[in-house]
Amino acid sequence: MKSWIKLGLLAVAAVAAAELYLARARTRPPKAPAGDPAPGFSLADTSGKTVSLAGLKGRVVALNFWATWCGPCREEIPDLAKVYTAHKNKCFEMLGVAEESGARDEVVAAAEKLGVNYPVLLDDDEKVSDLFKIEAYPRTILIDADGNVRRVFEGQVERDDLEKALAPLLAEAPSSCRRT
Repeated sequence: MKSWIKLGLLAVAAVAAAELYLARARTRPPKAPAGDPAPGFSLADTSGKTVSLAGLKGRVVALNFWATWCGPCREEIPDLAKVYTAHKNKCFEMLGVAEESGARDEVVAAAEKLGVNYPVLLDDDEKVSDLFKIEAYPRTILIDADGNVRRVFEGQVERDDLEKALAPLLAEAPSSCRRT
């Protein structure tokens, strides 16, 4: 009998979570199209250092919006880490933007467990996700060296797809920031 009660409570919680998600999605403005300038922002990383998008101008940036509880997010992180390792000294920066993931210590522990090797920013009040109109996780946004949104991956991104999308952006980046 107790298992039926637990199952019922889980069902009620699932419906409530779905309603909350749908309500949040309905209040967000439409997504910014590729080609538009990326909204500026500054966030603290897990060590407390402030990172701003403006400070990365001239570099190709991949913003990956994720949450510690998100299964597809956790599945794609090893591929993201490999892409970061392959391109980090070639005019490229990857930033994980942790959303709805609890306290800093929880995010740090999850990032370490998952093998995140790139900076993780904390968007506790979801202001940056609102700027980028993030409706669900994961989302990966590619920003070119001029600061324009060039590609949005909705859902889990495969390494090959990310590499293919990055290649022309890295080729366009200024040679002054490329290191081998």
